[in-house]
Amino acid sequence: MAETPPRVRFPAHSPMRAELNRRVDEYFEQGGLDRKGGATQLRKTTLMVLWLVASWTLLVFWAGSWSTAIPLAISLGLAQAGIGFAVMHDGNHGAVSRSRWVNRLHAASLDAVGGSSYLWHFKHNVIHHSFTNVDGVDDDIDAGAALRMSEGQPRRWFHRFQHLYAVPLYALFFASKWVFLDDFLTWARGSICGQRFPRPRGLDAVQLLAGKLFYGVWALGVPLLFHPPVAVLAAYLLVMAVVGVTLALVFQLAHVVEETTFVPTPEGGELERSFVEHQVATTADFAPGNRIVTWYVAGLNYQIEHHLFPKVGHRHYPALSRIVKELCAERGIVYHCHPTVWRALVSHFGFMRRVGRGLPRALAPAPALAPVDAQPAFIAA
Repeated sequence: MAETPPRVRFPAHSPMRAELNRRVDEYFEQGGLDRKGGATQLRKTTLMVLWLVASWTLLVFWAGSWSTAIPLAISLGLAQAGIGFAVMHDGNHGAVSRSRWVNRLHAASLDAVGGSSYLWHFKHNVIHHSFTNVDGVDDDIDAGAALRMSEGQPRRWFHRFQHLYAVPLYALFFASKWVFLDDFLTWARGSICGQRFPRPRGLDAVQLLAGKLFYGVWALGVPLLFHPPVAVLAAYLLVMAVVGVTLALVFQLAHVVEETTFVPTPEGGELERSFVEHQVATTADFAPGNRIVTWYVAGLNYQIEHHLFPKVGHRHYPALSRIVKELCAERGIVYHCHPTVWRALVSHFGFMRRVGRGLPRALAPAPALAPVDAQPAFIAA
């Protein structure tokens, strides 16, 4: 039987947590603002769902050649990833509304596009958010033998090329493997990266299976009624490639870059940093001034703020980032932020190349903070 990993815990919270909460509370109270997504989130949900339905409808019932099918398949893939960013994600964190059923309905959008909102809750909310970039605990930096995503993981000869094959790997396997294999394996094991969780039962199990069936019908079943199997398969693989690359890169740019910290599982179980300092050390923001990126990824380019305040609607992340940056500057804590998507990509693939070849981390000055006034006050619908 595999050895159970030690229970990881944080030391007592530092005074930074109390001061950060005080400033954030003041921001909401002075502005008379709702912490949740509110009407802004509901408008975005509507737009994302319409985008997905329109792309799918045109692809299945209108596209008559590859010149129209290819851009529509790409559009469908981007819409499907957008559902994950802008609808499911906030819903699963309870950040859409004060109403539990509204949040659960948004979370269930993941079931409709092939995932499992039940399993995602434990994988993402409970494990990744608690123990970000902790080797052997955070499943999001565990790609098995295929990729080496931290210095603490075993290095194999082919990892020296991983910066070249990572994107094709994301395209071919990330989304499709998650939908058709990973969820079922996780259910069968009853653990995620060695951490036990309650297997879905009753209505949770029904929702998981019904979601998989519903997804299979609209993604493959209906198209097969109108198009040859080879064409359906080709279009489906293109859609899933777009989904896989988009989802994987947004995560990687927030955590798997040169500037962030990777932490080995502590022998005694207690981490060195308290929760707030750990999240800031292991996470990076990117492209804070890019309104299009910010809108599409639903504020997940403000990943530090999301990790510190996951139950707050993403429309508030730009404003919260000002507060977090100011407090970090006052306390001499490095706040990682790449000013553009390109800079974040360079950092990610540079990290993958370095770690894949077993090279030491370059000694470099801490990255400059992105200008605070380069950010929008809110994320519009």
